[in-house]
Amino acid sequence: MKNWLWIAAAALVGIPAIILRLSGIEFAPHFAAIVFGVAIVGGAFLLTWAAEAAQKEISQALALAFLALIAVLPEYAVDLYFAWTAAIDPQYASYAAANMTGANRLLIGFGWPLIAFLFWTRRRQRAVVVGKGQAVELTFLVLATIYSFIIPIKGTLSLVDSVVLISLFALYMWASSRGEKVEPELVGPSAAIASLPRAGSRAVTAFLFILPAGIILASAQPFAEGLIATGKSAAIDEFILVQWVAPLASEAPEILIAAIFTLRGNATAALAALISAKVNQWTLLIGTLPIAYCISLGDIGALPLDARQVEEVLLTGAQSAFAIAILARLRLSLPAATILFLLFATQLVFTMPMVRWGFAGTYLLLALVILLADGKRRSGLWAMMRATFSIFKK
Repeated sequence: MKNWLWIAAAALVGIPAIILRLSGIEFAPHFAAIVFGVAIVGGAFLLTWAAEAAQKEISQALALAFLALIAVLPEYAVDLYFAWTAAIDPQYASYAAANMTGANRLLIGFGWPLIAFLFWTRRRQRAVVVGKGQAVELTFLVLATIYSFIIPIKGTLSLVDSVVLISLFALYMWASSRGEKVEPELVGPSAAIASLPRAGSRAVTAFLFILPAGIILASAQPFAEGLIATGKSAAIDEFILVQWVAPLASEAPEILIAAIFTLRGNATAALAALISAKVNQWTLLIGTLPIAYCISLGDIGALPLDARQVEEVLLTGAQSAFAIAILARLRLSLPAATILFLLFATQLVFTMPMVRWGFAGTYLLLALVILLADGKRRSGLWAMMRATFSIFKK
């Protein structure tokens, strides 16, 4: 019964968003940001539980990819709104880049270290092992990260980027679907849904996809505009609010569920889900932004990136490269997780342009040092990548 109460509570905080949008009532910006932000969190929980319950039907690797994709849908809704509106008001282009880079850095800088810290607290083990089942995720994370450095060089997000990144995502999903099917470990509300008779479970799962989709679509615009207006009225940099507050609302359920997996002793699966989420955001999320922009523009164009956005994208790519270098050892150690978190936390305090360049350089230098110093220990990552590429030869 408790699990169904959680489902009901998540729905109850989200449904008012639909009612309020249909009513057409205008709210104070800070009130709109809170109400619709909470609705997005509730909708994200519902989506995540439904996606977890759906894992019983598909392979383990595809299930993790599917779960990560569903869990970041709130992030997509907000970011696509910014990209769409940028065709009308160019200022919104910076918000699209802010939301995208903030979400990506939050996953690695906070989500990954949280898993390592909780695992140490729970088991007193100083490293989370990366399973062989994450070969596909790591391979495509490497490919997407390599390509990400082209974007700041161009200074735009164009349809060429869309073709490349969405193709990478499609190949990632296809490779994931070739994985071995393993019975998932379900807990909480998702377990309650899966325990229903098959027809009932499928019906509830479908409903829990449809309802939160409506909640999130109804909430994206007023939540985003509420954040921007709140920043302006309170003399707070709107870029910072969009970069960090919006991703907190959309990523909270995913990180919380990963934390629950870790506390239940399955830190490897928790880390795998967050790696998969990073791949989704680093490919499909970025790839869809130019498409939304061009459709709104009514013409073929490119989403422009100013100097600050170029720095943010470069910094995000550099952080991803450092994270890959750490995982080349096929484990996330407590010291490495601590460095990841400290570099992430300190960049929130120092926001000057030269500091962003400094953090990007630090990430890249540390990545290079680790890869050169590891010697044979980094062969595990290359073996995983070879295993992934062999899938395409079958």
